[in-house]
Amino acid sequence: MPLRAKVASSVSRTAAALSRAAGRGDGSVIGGWIGLKIDPELLAHLAAGRAIALISGTNGKTTTTRLATAAVGVLGKVATNSFGANMPTGHTSALAKAGSTPYAVLEVDEHYLAQVLDATDAHVVALLNLSRDQLDRAREVAMMAQLWRAALIRHPELRVIANADDPMVVWAATPPANHDQRITPPQVVWFSAGQRWHDDSWVCPECGSTIARQDNQWWCTGCPLRRPQPQWSVEDDGVTDPTGAWHKVQLQLPGTVNLGNAATALAVAAEFGVRPVDAVLKLGSVTSVAGRYAQVERDGRLIRLLLAKNPASWLEAFDMADEAPTLLSINARDPDGLDTSWLFDVDFAPLRGRQVLITGDRAFDLAVRLDVNGVPFQHVRTFTEAIQATPPGRLEVIANYTAFQDIRAELDRVL
Repeated sequence: MPLRAKVASSVSRTAAALSRAAGRGDGSVIGGWIGLKIDPELLAHLAAGRAIALISGTNGKTTTTRLATAAVGVLGKVATNSFGANMPTGHTSALAKAGSTPYAVLEVDEHYLAQVLDATDAHVVALLNLSRDQLDRAREVAMMAQLWRAALIRHPELRVIANADDPMVVWAATPPANHDQRITPPQVVWFSAGQRWHDDSWVCPECGSTIARQDNQWWCTGCPLRRPQPQWSVEDDGVTDPTGAWHKVQLQLPGTVNLGNAATALAVAAEFGVRPVDAVLKLGSVTSVAGRYAQVERDGRLIRLLLAKNPASWLEAFDMADEAPTLLSINARDPDGLDTSWLFDVDFAPLRGRQVLITGDRAFDLAVRLDVNGVPFQHVRTFTEAIQATPPGRLEVIANYTAFQDIRAELDRVL
């Protein structure tokens, strides 16, 4: 690397270490921020010479990145932003900290995918899904799909792993009819994991007609856009690869959605030459992801933390949670988005019949929503109060970003 990049990388690692030592966080943002101030091209310098996979989408990025890192790890050491710092500052810090590694698997915020593709010259990108998320400050879903589509066209050498079940992703990964025919579009490998959230993809992004669905198929009623045939698919409790071979997947992570994340991870690893039969053995080593899914015993309660940040992810969280007392926590701080009206896009009916407790800065917004849905609840001010209000046994906790971190802090960061 150029001398400036070497200095910037060293300073980045030092700043991150000091942040961790001072208890100011894991250093995954500040290190990259300082490094990029010294050398604005630092991310490109650190990425050079590595085979890189990028994982992006509205939901599932962190978990899929962790699973893909484990799968690619069959080949050797893999750099990754394991704490979920998914913007260029986080990528820069992760690569600087890792030192020289032949591979990197990086989670990328969907808004920054184009920028990170340009900087890293990635080998493969996995596109998971697109749905509404923090619309008070983020792009609308169709605009995000357009951003992705334009970015992919600029990288014809890229290998794309894309979700065949999401019309927005399929459209983004498909070159427009009027694209420059002299430029070969990226190669796309499709995966199918099932998609239960449809409310952001009833209208075709190409022509504006209705998207029709039957069983696991979907198609536009006004243009040729339709579900492509996937090469990777979830079947029962395993994944079928492009050769037709079925691989049983034994995860320690809950929910059917994580089988889909596992299928994506296997597809990513295959692009690096990892055989599915070898990669699948590594997936079971993942027990928690930045505290998500972790189980902690406290005062006779077995507590499990689930992160849910938007309507689609709350739907999946209800699928993961056991029929047990459940604590819901909602904040509306800057990382969460300030608008809580999205709560009315979530159907809380699956919680009927169980003990439900609510807490967080915007607990009363949640209270109104639960009342409309006919779900009885009890308000608690602290996590300790929630433990005292529930009987010994399982306690499920579902929280959005900062509420999740608040509860981890109340658990004395034992996660």
